[in-house]
Amino acid sequence: MSLKTNTLLWLITAVPILSIAQPSPILNTYIQEGLQSNLALKQESLELSRVTESLNQAKALFYPKVAFNPTYSLAAGGRRLQFPVGDMLNPVYATLNQITGAERFPTNIPNVNELLAPNNFHDTKLSVQYAVFNTDIHYNYLIQKDLISGQEARKRVVENELRYTIASAYYQYLQTLDAIRIYENSRNVLRELTRLNEKLVTNNVATKDVVTAARYEVSKLDQQMAVAEKNRESAKAYFNFLLNRELTADILVDTTLSRTAALADGFPVADLQQTAVRNRQELVQLSSSLRAAQNAVKLNTASARIPNIYIGGNTGFQGFGYTFRNQAYVVGQIGLQWDLFRGYEKRSKIQQAKIQTDLLQTKISEVQKQIQLQVVQAYYDLDAAKESLSATQSSVVNAEQTFRLIDSKYRNGQALLVEYLKAQNDRLTSQLQQSLSRYDVLVKKAALDRVTAIQ
Repeated sequence: MSLKTNTLLWLITAVPILSIAQPSPILNTYIQEGLQSNLALKQESLELSRVTESLNQAKALFYPKVAFNPTYSLAAGGRRLQFPVGDMLNPVYATLNQITGAERFPTNIPNVNELLAPNNFHDTKLSVQYAVFNTDIHYNYLIQKDLISGQEARKRVVENELRYTIASAYYQYLQTLDAIRIYENSRNVLRELTRLNEKLVTNNVATKDVVTAARYEVSKLDQQMAVAEKNRESAKAYFNFLLNRELTADILVDTTLSRTAALADGFPVADLQQTAVRNRQELVQLSSSLRAAQNAVKLNTASARIPNIYIGGNTGFQGFGYTFRNQAYVVGQIGLQWDLFRGYEKRSKIQQAKIQTDLLQTKISEVQKQIQLQVVQAYYDLDAAKESLSATQSSVVNAEQTFRLIDSKYRNGQALLVEYLKAQNDRLTSQLQQSLSRYDVLVKKAALDRVTAIQ
């Protein structure tokens, strides 16, 4: 194969297409799998479910409370209520009977001698209580809704971070495969060199040291291959961990990503900053916390100025012994609770809630600036990666051409072995640098998508 043909083939496989690459369907499938199975994201889903239950609990306070509360008491000993009612009334009634000449009044009334603790006494009742007007319940419900919105935004933050992590881990795995391919090609070249040198020694054209030198270069590549294979297995295990799969599960390879780099051409950094501010869920989460703090101010203000009104009642049976005869009763209640003075506690709570709102507003402004800074850094990191990739392309072409020339001259006895090995090492280094630069562009593009929250 000619030098011109080899160079053309290398350019076709090595030079990335400088345009916006189409999303990888394989990578997108893996990202969706990760969003469904990743353990960290599952924890966020469970936390969201927990906060949702808090909202359900706050909603339940709007309904009346109904409780069945039966009690039964047994008592022995203790204090007694003693009152000599019989000793006082019996003589009086006896005198009245003598005066009237008839037994119209009882004369055997016993004295009172009862235990204060009731014995064989039951109170079997059904209690109902309903808050007619309670500002605490109303604003607590609104606060819980804001907390749910914040938790949903937090989950989307984790999803955005997970997308980037999965994508970068996938690119890292592909880069290890690319490195192994480059090492294998170089090892094949050196093995061919070893066979050539052995023939030269056999034909007394060269001394034996050229064979040992070539074998030494092969052994060095074998060591580098071992490290590359270790990196491949580590990258595979980490990628599968993110997807909550078996660590040794096979990973499908998108071959188009090895030849194309997804770039962000045509979008000025100012537009990307505005997109990031609109999309970033960290700001949504902080806005939800701010609304919760504002509702906390309203809660404490209303609690200090407006009374709470409730109605309730009890109905059931009460008396000695479970006879349920002549023991029924009904009690209705209406109540008002208004704390008129509690040592300025409520005023302090109002001030504390206002400070929290000011703190969150300051935090939102700070995060907006941080996001804009992150966009600028990611944008120019990508731009620098593109420049680096362009530089490595020319390096690869030059190194490839140089190696082909030295290879031809060495086979014709016009170049030294040290020149051949230097050219081969330069070609290997340039290919590895281009591979790293190519996938670095993909990682930097994924990082830009992360800070702009573009899916």
